[in-house]
Amino acid sequence: MPPHEPDQSGGGHRNEPMAVHPSPSTAPFDARRLRQTTAVFPITLKFEEVVYKVKVGQQRGGWWWPSKAKAMAMAAKEKTKTILNGITGYVCPGEMLAMLGPSGSGKTTLLTGLGGRLPGKLHSGKITYNGHPFCGSVKRRTGFVAQDDVLYPHLTVAETLRYTALLRLPRKLGAAEKAVRAEGVMLELGLGRVAHSMVGGVRGVRGVSGGERRRVSIGLEMLVDPSLLLLDEPTSGLDSTTAARIVGALRRMAADGRRTVVVTIHQPSSRLYHMFDKVLLLSAEGCPIYYGRAADALPYFASVGFASRLSVNPADLMLDLANGISPDSKESNEINNGDSNLANESAETVARDPKAVKEELISAYDRNIATRLKAELCGVDPANFGYARDTSVRVKREKWSIGWWEQFSVLLSRGLKERRYESFNKLRILQVLSVAILGGLLWWKTPPSHIQDRTALIFFFSVFWGFFPLYNAVFTFPQERPMLAKERASGMYRLSSYFLARTVGDLPMELGLPTAFVVIIYWMGGLRPDPAAFVLSLLVVLFSVLVAQSLGLAFGALLMDVKQATTLASVTTLVFLIAGGYYVQHIPPFIVWLKYLSYSFYCYKLLLGVQFRETDRYECGGAATCPVVDFPAIKSVGLTHMWVDVCIMGLMLVGYRLLAYSALHRLQPPAR
Repeated sequence: MPPHEPDQSGGGHRNEPMAVHPSPSTAPFDARRLRQTTAVFPITLKFEEVVYKVKVGQQRGGWWWPSKAKAMAMAAKEKTKTILNGITGYVCPGEMLAMLGPSGSGKTTLLTGLGGRLPGKLHSGKITYNGHPFCGSVKRRTGFVAQDDVLYPHLTVAETLRYTALLRLPRKLGAAEKAVRAEGVMLELGLGRVAHSMVGGVRGVRGVSGGERRRVSIGLEMLVDPSLLLLDEPTSGLDSTTAARIVGALRRMAADGRRTVVVTIHQPSSRLYHMFDKVLLLSAEGCPIYYGRAADALPYFASVGFASRLSVNPADLMLDLANGISPDSKESNEINNGDSNLANESAETVARDPKAVKEELISAYDRNIATRLKAELCGVDPANFGYARDTSVRVKREKWSIGWWEQFSVLLSRGLKERRYESFNKLRILQVLSVAILGGLLWWKTPPSHIQDRTALIFFFSVFWGFFPLYNAVFTFPQERPMLAKERASGMYRLSSYFLARTVGDLPMELGLPTAFVVIIYWMGGLRPDPAAFVLSLLVVLFSVLVAQSLGLAFGALLMDVKQATTLASVTTLVFLIAGGYYVQHIPPFIVWLKYLSYSFYCYKLLLGVQFRETDRYECGGAATCPVVDFPAIKSVGLTHMWVDVCIMGLMLVGYRLLAYSALHRLQPPAR
């Protein structure tokens, strides 16, 4: 394989050779130390008569509860679609299985089921790992690479691999050893020259090429030295040279006899096809057409009457057969298209009906392969491949790769680096500072006698920093959902460590701008010139920011849809704005409870309590003065029971966070 081939997958970087030997200092770690600490044990994967169906055309009712007759009518309209229909096979350690088939044949569904990530249960059949069902120990030793690259765009390639190594490699390895392992994988995949480049991949964030991002995704799973590696379209969108390098690396991983590799691939080249040990071919309807050695595929199809007279790529012939196109009809059409003198009837005579071709192939599979395959399944013993039951029992006792505090520390460090560009971008800073300066100019040095303007400025504080963080927080979990689901499915960390790291990591980023805002507008607006009053006002605003952010996180976690969560946030902010105690001061008794649900109401009341005392007076006409508590904007909320309001906001802060945490549990069900 020629070294230093250019990467033609969309970037301008040149790749290093795939097989880069580590330095003498790292070789003992990669060869011996990692194997001793990761406890890799071979996994023999079996899937027997797997049938998976989904319901389509389901009719949803309205807000009302449907009657029994209507429920029966709705159930009658539901249709069941078969995605996988009786798939059987096995993959032993040291083998690489390729699953081929046209789009919609169920390749990704089967791969997802093999990785224990299939929603719902199989209609029938079973999938076993060394004779046992899927469990937590298997999940942590299974590498799963989805078709879409789910990566943090603002982290560099080296940071992405290093943080994953810190989270997934066992605690027996030190941080330095994990970093060495991450560097070795990076060099093995030819990513050394882009190690300090951002991953990118989202709009507005330029990064490495598509082929390099694909290799980063594969490298994240190679880090843990998985016993079972599952990859969905690992060569999608890559040039032939890069695709050959990736498949070659997978072939070498399986060749040591300790790993089992399964890939789905749409249309491999002839060079890639001959790297596979076994091939599973699915028809467009999800039925098996061939399972066996890759080298035996063409002789098998020739034996059942589907031989090709031309020298073709075996994968091309197999995909044609999966679509019901026999080789003789295709070759006849290609010849007739080049000669206009030949009659169309000759092509029609040779052509065969696609449905009949598929039925014949399925029938041939049942006669020639299915019976033999069932007998082979009974004879496969995991003990023949070095599997030891006591090893698996010892591995099952391990709950997590690292402890809770280590998970929290790594996730906090990663989150701060990833979101530093998002939280402190120039546009956001300009937005907040411009509003603060403009507000300070509008309320410039407001005299104490202008109590209406002072209360308006205080209400502006509560409204702006009650709603601005809410809309920013709504996007958090919907945007991070793919990454969170992917990492939790791999057993990387506890949800509690992620959630707390996310919460703590947001504090310096989310509280910095409000602090600058208050510093500017407080003194420009001429509020109470007392350092204690300033500090208390700042603390109240920051407290309101945390409560508003908590509500936004809860909305985002509950709905997991940006558009729906934003709509709900808009309605909520409108209600809170009207019932905040400033615009409507005489709310009817039957709806007055709304203002007690508004955190902006409590923020407004606390800020008023900082600026005014019950004994203060204001000019209410001429030389007369009136008590501040009688001013309408203050009277509607009052200046008493301030500690009660603080406690209520504290309950809101904790309650909204717990609601968001509970909603996140729906993302990834526990292992079966």
